[in-house]
Amino acid sequence: MTTLVLETEPLVIKVTVTDEKVIVDLVDGRSLSVPLAWYPRLLHGTQEERHNWQLLGDGYAIEWVDLDEHIGVEGLLAGRRSSESQRSFESWLINRNTAQNNPERLMTNDC
Repeated sequence: MTTLVLETEPLVIKVTVTDEKVIVDLVDGRSLSVPLAWYPRLLHGTQEERHNWQLLGDGYAIEWVDLDEHIGVEGLLAGRRSSESQRSFESWLINRNTAQNNPERLMTNDC
């Protein structure tokens, strides 16, 4: 069995999300492009939510806070799709739709 050893840590510097792809630019000059459909939460997100990303650490992962989505660079390089179960995704989608249709449910009683 062979183990891949990376010469440098793959770190993200820029993320672009289109209607079809997630494009990630790395510090070493490479760009990765993967189908948006690999990440159902991003696929169902609005343009505003897709553009609201932040890097974790020095850029080892990307987080979309509004969508509760986290994608690691090593996973992208390995070609890994979202590993979220269908049941979990459907539950998230139902909760998301409920919150969007009933924004008052998001309010808390902080007395």
